[in-house]
Amino acid sequence: MKFGFVTCVQLGLSCIEAVHSIGGKFDLFMTLHDHKSKQKSARIYLDEVSNKTNTPLIKINHINDQEVVNAIKDYDLDWLFIIGWSQIAKPETFNASKFGTIGAHPTLLPIGRGRAAIPWAIIKGLDKTGVSFFKMDEGVDTGPILGQYEIPINEKTTATELYKDVDKAHETLIKNLWGKLVEGKFELKIQDETLATYWEGRTPEDGLLNKEMSVNQVSTLVRATTKPYPGAYIMENGSKVIIWKGEIGMTSGKHLQFVDGIYTGTIYDEVKE
Repeated sequence: MKFGFVTCVQLGLSCIEAVHSIGGKFDLFMTLHDHKSKQKSARIYLDEVSNKTNTPLIKINHINDQEVVNAIKDYDLDWLFIIGWSQIAKPETFNASKFGTIGAHPTLLPIGRGRAAIPWAIIKGLDKTGVSFFKMDEGVDTGPILGQYEIPINEKTTATELYKDVDKAHETLIKNLWGKLVEGKFELKIQDETLATYWEGRTPEDGLLNKEMSVNQVSTLVRATTKPYPGAYIMENGSKVIIWKGEIGMTSGKHLQFVDGIYTGTIYDEVKE
C-alpha cells in the first residue's frame, strides 16, 4: 500500500509522527508553499520530517490544482490523507488515489460539520466532542466514517486544552486505523443525516466582548477563543486588549493584569450579570 499525506498544521504533523512511531511510512507529502497562510493557527512546515524520513515533499497553492492530481497518480497512491487543510477537495482530487481520500474532522460527525469546531464545541456548551476520520465524498464532512474518538468537555475546558485533546485523538485514531488500511480490513459507517448539524466559520472579530453579554457568556467566549485562536478582546481607548484567560468573580470592578505576555483577570462592570 502506498500512502500520501496533505497538511499544513500541527494536527496533521502529529498524525504523520504517530504513523512513523508504529513503523508506518508515507510515500508522498504535500503542503502549502512557505509564503502562504503564515498567520494560520498552528501553521507548520514539513521540510524537517520530509528530510528525516526521506519522503518526497511537494509544495502547492491549492489542493485542486492539476499538479496535485498528477502527483497522486504519478506516485501511484492507494490512499491519500488530507488533514488540517481548509481548502475543500473536489472529486478529481479525492478520487485520484486508488481507494480514495481520508479526511478528519474534530467533532463526532454528523454533529458539527463545517468550521471552527473547537471554539464552537465550547461556545455551544457541549459535554463531549471528538474526532472523526471519514472517507471523503462530494459533501462537506459527509463521507462514511472510518473511526471516531470521544472527548469530554466541561465548564472549565479551554480551547488550548481541547486542541491538545483533539491532537491526541488524531494520533490515536490514525494508529488504530493504519493497520486496517494496510490489510484492507477497514469498515465504513454511513452518517445518519437526521442527526447532522452545521457550524459556520468564525473570524477574529467574533471574539469581541460587549456589554450585552452575561458573565458566563464572557467566560465561555474567552475559553473558546484563547490560544491557538485569536482570542476574545475588549476595546480600551481605541486599542484592542486581548483576554487570554480569566475567572468569574463576585465583586464589582474590572481587573486586568499583564503577566508573562498575556492579559489575565476578571471583567465585571463591562458586562451584565
